Amino acid sequence: MKKIVYSIIILSTFAFTTKVMVNDTSVLITPESQLFINGKTNVSKFKCEFNINQIEKPIPLYYKVVSDKIVFEKANLILDNQCFDCGHKGINKDFRALLKSEEHPQIKLHLKEIKKNEADPTKVNALLDLFIAGKSKSYQMLLNIDNSEDICVSGLLKLNITDFDLVAPKKALGLIVVSEDIEINFQLNFKELKN
Repeated sequence: MKKIVYSIIILSTFAFTTKVMVNDTSVLITPESQLFINGKTNVSKFKCEFNINQIEKPIPLYYKVVSDKIVFEKANLILDNQCFDCGHKGINKDFRALLKSEEHPQIKLHLKEIKKNEADPTKVNALLDLFIAGKSKSYQMLLNIDNSEDICVSGLLKLNITDFDLVAPKKALGLIVVSEDIEINFQLNFKELKN
């Protein structure tokens, strides 16, 4: 089976056709991948890094090429909250409490569709659903695609935690306040599995 990036290139070919191509494959996230949640307080910044080695199972992808976009029926990335390390035990505890980890132990990302970016062929416009603490919100974002070897997808998603009914914690009798705005920064390297 050809690399999944072929499907992204195929967008150019099928840009204005009504032909539908249905495909399925699976990918592994390689250890070189990185995913961070970046935030700040009124006095400093913090970064919570996800331990990418915890994603051991292949991720199945079911998708179809429709007109000028790829529509995904199944493309989910599941991140266990316990696998984030913010650099300090106390911050880790606060981070997991913020995400309501006891009731909702995972962050889930569901990729819905991608569409070629007219201005830059190395980028695609993506539509995705993000699930945090039992709430979901749809986002549109720009993804960078590099297929020099396997497949590298990178991007930066900015969001406000109040969209998920989360309340920014305050520390030191309210003197340290965590910003409601955070960023999910990622560079994910995928290796397609041959069927």
